[in-house]
Amino acid sequence: HHFSPDIRKVVQILEQNAREILTVLQSVHQPSGFKEIPSKCARARELFCTVRTQLADLKTKFPVEQYYRFHEHWRFVLQRLAFLSAFVVYLESETLVTREEVAQILGIEVVREKGFHLDVEDYLAGVLIMASELSRLAVNSVTAGDYSRPLRISNFINELDSGFRLLNLKNDPLRKRYDGLKYDVKKIEEVVYDLSIRGLAKEPESGVDK
Repeated sequence: HHFSPDIRKVVQILEQNAREILTVLQSVHQPSGFKEIPSKCARARELFCTVRTQLADLKTKFPVEQYYRFHEHWRFVLQRLAFLSAFVVYLESETLVTREEVAQILGIEVVREKGFHLDVEDYLAGVLIMASELSRLAVNSVTAGDYSRPLRISNFINELDSGFRLLNLKNDPLRKRYDGLKYDVKKIEEVVYDLSIRGLAKEPESGVDK
């Protein structure tokens, strides 16, 4: 791989940004964390401003047509940032972030021809990382006494799983991540099953939460 100290420097700052955002969002796993979801998401969105600045800087460090020559440098951190974008959007609206939305949050392009963009495989990797975060959230919801959330997470992850099943994943690391999704599906099913045995599983009411 071609090594560029300039690119490396910016990527290190981005990795630091990603860690900060993750720290903010992971506090939702605390028992008291659910009440704080809106404020944590707002804080994460503020931190994404710094990310956009750094990504704008990264674009200037190499010739635009050589994106894939240097892709290895930032692929990992871009997948992390896609995951964090997906997690914020899920926490805000319980919907699946689109590739366009992630690109918008990060201030980059979707289309390769337009320059520095979010590769579809990096987007998918980010979504899969989020799935394992959601399986943790399902477990922690029960601890926090929120019994309808695991059902909603379960429905969401099952839909996600169906979506991934339609894709013919050629990329090896991505296929390995997808194998992890099957494990997340199982873990969440166990949580929901346990709740139903204990008579605690209620079908989610129409968007009204206590």
